[in-house]
This record gives sequence, C-alpha cells and structure tokens, in this order.
Amino acid sequence: MKNKRLSDLLTGIKAIKTTGSLNSEISSLIYDSREVVKGSLFFALKGIHTDGHKYIEKAVKSGAVAIVHSDDLDYYDNSIDYVQVKDCRQTMSPLSSAYYDFPSEKLKVIGVTGTDGKSSTVSMIHQLLELCGKKAGFISTVNYKTGDIIAKGAVRQSTPESPTIHKLLREMLDNGKEFAVVESTSHGLSHKTSRLKDVDFNGAVLTNVTHEHLEFHGSIEKYRDDKANLFRMARDFAVINSDDENYTLFEKASGAIDKIFYSTIKEKTNLHASQTESDAKGTDFQLNFSGEIFPVRLNVPGLVNIENIMAAMGAVYQISGISMDEIVKSVPQVTSVKGRMALIEGRQPFDVYVDYAHTPGSYKKVFPLFRKAAENRLITLFGSAGERDIEKRSVQGEIADGFSDVIILTDEDPRLEDSMTILKDIQKGITKKIVGRDLFLISDRREAIRKALEIAQPGDMVITLGKGHESSIEYADGHHPWDEISVVESLLEELYYREEST
Repeated sequence: MKNKRLSDLLTGIKAIKTTGSLNSEISSLIYDSREVVKGSLFFALKGIHTDGHKYIEKAVKSGAVAIVHSDDLDYYDNSIDYVQVKDCRQTMSPLSSAYYDFPSEKLKVIGVTGTDGKSSTVSMIHQLLELCGKKAGFISTVNYKTGDIIAKGAVRQSTPESPTIHKLLREMLDNGKEFAVVESTSHGLSHKTSRLKDVDFNGAVLTNVTHEHLEFHGSIEKYRDDKANLFRMARDFAVINSDDENYTLFEKASGAIDKIFYSTIKEKTNLHASQTESDAKGTDFQLNFSGEIFPVRLNVPGLVNIENIMAAMGAVYQISGISMDEIVKSVPQVTSVKGRMALIEGRQPFDVYVDYAHTPGSYKKVFPLFRKAAENRLITLFGSAGERDIEKRSVQGEIADGFSDVIILTDEDPRLEDSMTILKDIQKGITKKIVGRDLFLISDRREAIRKALEIAQPGDMVITLGKGHESSIEYADGHHPWDEISVVESLLEELYYREEST
C-alpha cells in the first residue's frame, strides 16, 4: 500500500480535537506499540488489562508519526499529529477501510455468524465457490486465504481487529478475488469493538444461537442483538437457520432484499433436508430446494454438518448466480476443517477424536453422535475458558455427564483464572460420576490426555473437546504453543510403540 496522508483518512471522522498539521504520511495502522515502525499511525486502545494511552510515548520513540487517542494527554510532541476522538476503536474501523481504499465495496462479501458452526460454514462456502470456478478468499477462526495459499491465523481472535480485516480484504482484491467469506463473531459485530462496522456485506448467514460469551455481552439478549448487527448491515440477502428458536429476531433485523431459510425439520423452507443416512465418512440426504429435489452426498462426518452445508449452498446460490444443480454436484468434494470431528489414526485398539466443541449448544449436537458411534465406553476430556462465560461451565458438565462413561476435566485456556477453580465450576454440573473412579480433574492438558489414553480399553472411544485447530493454550503468563492433534498422535505413538516393544 502507498502511504496515505492523515488528513485524507480523516474525512467523515468526528474528532474532539486535533493537534498538529495532520499532513503526516501514514505507512501503517498499529494498535500494539510493540509493532510500531517509522510512519505508523498508533491507536491508543483501551483494553481489559491495559490502556494504550500508557504506550503513546513508546510508540512515538518507535517511529509513530500520528496518534489517535480518547483521553486528554499531559504532553503533545510538536512533531507528531494527534487526533482525539470519543472512542478509538470505533474510529479505527472507518480509518482502516479508508486506508486500504474501501476493499469490501469492491468485493462480494458474505458474513457468517452463530454460536457454533461458523468456521465450518465459512470453509464450505469458500470451497463451493472455488469448486464452481469462482475466485474467493476467506477469513475464519482457523485460518485465512487471500491468495493461492491457506494460511494459519496469527492471532487467536475469531474476528481480527479492523486494520487486519481490511488489510486481508485488500489482499484478496489485489490477488484477483471476486468473493470474500468472513467469519463474523458477536465480538466482531459488537459496537464496543467495531471490528466489522465498516465492512460492506452483501449477504449474512446464521448458523445458530446458544449460550456463549455472556462475560462480554452481559446478557443473552445483548449477545443475540450484537449478532443481529450482521443482518442489519447485509444489504442483498440473508440465509437463516429456521430451526433455531431465535430465527425470527434475525429475520426482522434483516433489511436484505432476499431472505431464505434452511431446516432439517420444517418442510416449508427454501432448503429442507430429509431422508438422511449417515456413515463414518459422511451423510447422504435429499435436499428440497424450492420444490425441486436433489440427492446430496456430503463427505464430512456428523449430522450437524447437514445444517452447515445447506447454509453454504444457500449463500453460494444467492451471491454467485450458480445453479443449485451445479452446487450440488460440487458438494462431495467439500472437505472438513482441521480439528472438527477429526479421527486420529494409530495402532491403538480404540477410537480417538479431536473436536473444537466448547459451548453447551455444540455439546448437544456432538455428544449424541459420539455416544451412538462408541462401541463401548465414551471417555470425554474437556475444560472451559478462563475469564469467559462462567454460567456455561456447569451446563457443559451436565451435558457431558449425561452421555459419557468417564470424564476428565482439564485446562482449555485458564488465562488469569485458577485452573482448579474452573474445573470445579464444571464439576458442579456432574452428578453421576465419582472423583477417582470415573471423574478426574487434571489441569495439565497433556497429562490429562495421557490419562484418557492410558485408561481406554478396546472398543472405547476417547474424545478431546475445546481446542480442535487452535495453536496455543493461554495461561496467566501468555500463550503456550499447543497442537491437540499432534499431542494426541505423539502420546499414542509413545504408549503403543512402548507396548509393542515389551
């Protein structure tokens, strides 16, 4: 990107006060003082644990030429431009869009929101578009693609901050993409963060809404309302899961020209799945699309993915003009996302699966599938995030208790919370298990996984939930590298290589 003059970026921005000429040449938009370089515009964001205003001096010493801040400052450097605004995050969004020349306005953008299934649905939409010959990019929790290669996300945020969002959209445009699929979390859609406020969405997709992130939103009502912002923003179409009890809220919020609904229960919807037959590798079903019947084969395991693929098919149909017949023909080539219902192969005489499920809603969907597939005992390992929704912890425990024969509670992302406090919160919902017999509290996740694999017997099924694709575990001292699939594979190799050698 060419440098931009600060004054050109401020068009339409309501500033409380400006100091300096505002003629500085901006080379980058930065909100982390450690990343400031010569020519940066630094945003002094206020976070949960720190305040960016404390790092303004450091940013200037590192080369920042302009500062966006909300508080009055004790000192103003005559060589620096300052822009005081009411809310730095809300200002960062339109500035980011302007800096990257409004990329979302030149792309066809689909936003996908919901408590569960977002990343899978984003991936399916992207895959279907490309399988049908369209050039598309995507941004999701797991990874992103702006060119020819899928890259792993550098941050743990499902929806990155607005400078990153618009930078990635710009890269897609520069790489000849026509379509962009953006995972749109409740955090990203909230006006408090404004990460997605200035993305020009053509379409919105809803997977479902269950209990999650109340520590941020304050109430389930606010959580739903923040998610509904996507439907207020998308102008062309909305694809809504009418099996979700909240679907009318999103229908009413949407001002889109077209609204279509999908369901596995209600026959009178635009897309309805029936006659489902599942096996270990996927599902066959009949799709009724506006009165026309299509046989569909999805080679991704789990009945929950029927909803995800219908959402994806509906979105692709709406935004691309591709016929449903052509879309259906591409579905068998769709693959699953890493860390979702991932079967771990090895020499062990039992099944091991890694999955990302970490909410009560996702538990209700995956546990019946695992319970049905388990030949003997179901051994479940999971935890719950620190500094996040506390109310869901005992609910997770209760759901797992109803389906599992053995439960092992362990760290997910404790952050600044005490690990055992979190595990005991989960334990409150577990009433059918006895500690030391069929319930174990082992905070160290590697040792917890080792325990699960050591006690597993022929025909059992071990499932590890909550980490899936993620590349780290967050503790009080920061992020520790973690790859759940690799950890499970290495422990299996260690345990069963040793057994064969004795």
